[in-house]
Amino acid sequence: MHCLKHLRLSNARICLTRQAGNLLRPGSNGERLFRRQLRTSASSPTQHPHFEQVVPDQGTVYRKGVGSGQEDLLFYTITQGEEKISVSHFVNALQSTGLVASDPRLQDCMQQLDQAVQESAGTAVMDQELFRKCAANNIILLTEAFQKKFIIPDFMTFIANINQLYYSAQNQQGGQVANYIPQLAKFSPDLWGVSLCTVDGQRHSVGDTRVPFCLQSCIKPLEYALAIHESGTEKVHQYVGKEPSGVKFNKLNLNEDDKPHNPMVNAGAIVISSLIKPEVKKAEKFDYVSTTQLMAGGEYVGFSNATFQSEKETGDRNFAIGYYLKEKKCFPQGADMIAALDFYFQNKAVIELMFAAYSGDVSALRRFALSAVDMELRDYDSRSALHVAAAEGHLEAVKFLTGTCRVNPHVKDRWGNTPLDDALQFSQDSVVEVLKQYQCIYSHTLLPEVISPQAPNGSTLDAEDLRSMELLEGFV
Repeated sequence: MHCLKHLRLSNARICLTRQAGNLLRPGSNGERLFRRQLRTSASSPTQHPHFEQVVPDQGTVYRKGVGSGQEDLLFYTITQGEEKISVSHFVNALQSTGLVASDPRLQDCMQQLDQAVQESAGTAVMDQELFRKCAANNIILLTEAFQKKFIIPDFMTFIANINQLYYSAQNQQGGQVANYIPQLAKFSPDLWGVSLCTVDGQRHSVGDTRVPFCLQSCIKPLEYALAIHESGTEKVHQYVGKEPSGVKFNKLNLNEDDKPHNPMVNAGAIVISSLIKPEVKKAEKFDYVSTTQLMAGGEYVGFSNATFQSEKETGDRNFAIGYYLKEKKCFPQGADMIAALDFYFQNKAVIELMFAAYSGDVSALRRFALSAVDMELRDYDSRSALHVAAAEGHLEAVKFLTGTCRVNPHVKDRWGNTPLDDALQFSQDSVVEVLKQYQCIYSHTLLPEVISPQAPNGSTLDAEDLRSMELLEGFV
């Protein structure tokens, strides 16, 4: 019976393909009829999932591959049978499935759309040709999205429910901000945000989700995953158990085998820290945790030196746990207990200098500078804080980074853009003027042996330029 059903389905598919070949001859009435049928079927994205569309090419009718036919059918499903839609309409349709433009899986697709928008004189539109370029490397992902095959099919209804829960919980005033670390006690109790990401990469955020926060103990499962990836399950659990302890997470307590009960208590997390790249120096080990950025889908993740120092100053209990673990020989042979504690504190202090630049928080930038943080640190895209502040148009942050910190304005990200390029691209006119003047000053006073004191166009600086330089040097 199963074979018969499969045979009937296959014959029907062959018949449909042959009919399509006859119908789709250029200029035929059948072509218009076929377009109408597509418009009808567009409302039901699951109809004919294996259909292979046949389209003419320069007067020749031929049968295209499965991928191309799937792209065409998906295109008319999204456009509801129309030949063109605006790019913004496509992006909105994409977001309604739960996918976001920053999804690394859609990088090629978004680059094609950005190029189309830049090349368009008016409203950018998407036709079949552009859609094929965008969907070339993402056809399976996009098909699953628009055919509602993700783990949450009706994502818009789902996020409406999430938002309702968010606003109902927003009125709760109980509890208090964590105060066991001074740096954490400074956070506002009024901040409230919710972000979610499904197993299929559907994402939604509501509330104060752009405000950076310390992961604290949330880093423990990620650190555990890194250790498992690095050393394997068997080796990791030679030093750490996997059962609940029944006591508070920061208790100085081991199981009957003189091991920490599990990786989620402080004792277990400290031992886990010693298992990650034990043979390298502390700085190199912390670089390895940049893997966390990949886990975060390419979003901003970084390190707060201020919180790290605050953790160390108030981490007496964790130091006591560390020495107790050392006395019980819980660490691997040759492991540095102090280095493991530093690494543990650093991981808990994951936050980003870039966030301060992104939000234009000059006070936070000043704290980073006073804490001896390198203000020219770059993220995974080789973008500095000046890149981020310039792109967002935060003039005061740009003035602080250039005037007080004197960061290098000529640093290029992985796309070859300087902070000035970003400011120009996003039409941040006031920032553009400051950066142009600062580039002249930086070239004239800070890099005399590398760059001659000339204007950006190669001409010598005139009196007006020099006056502008002196004015800018007033706040340097």
